Amino acid sequence: MIQATIHHYRDHVSGFTITGHADAGEYGQDIVCSAVSVLSITTVNGLQEVVGLDVSVDSDDKNGGYLSVEIPVIANSKKGLQADAILKTFENGMADIASSYSDYIKLKVAN
Repeated sequence: MIQATIHHYRDHVSGFTITGHADAGEYGQDIVCSAVSVLSITTVNGLQEVVGLDVSVDSDDKNGGYLSVEIPVIANSKKGLQADAILKTFENGMADIASSYSDYIKLKVAN
């Protein structure tokens, strides 16, 4: 099962951690793992390449699946607004996946 935690600082997403595997299908056929992977990697890429943030990323695909992302605290600025939009989209997408596939993913939002 995938365990995902989205961390908040005040009203902003400050990071997220994803561990485990969905085991919803055979390797290469697991749509839950694929959805979570694509959403999380696209989020990191958007923060780094579109917004230009120096995002801290720690990952380990081999030992049980692990991704930890920390977003720097930035003031209300153009970059901050862009990052918030990307991260809120990530949070909404994860909530949708968790709602549709609750046997394979548990989502926690930590304030």
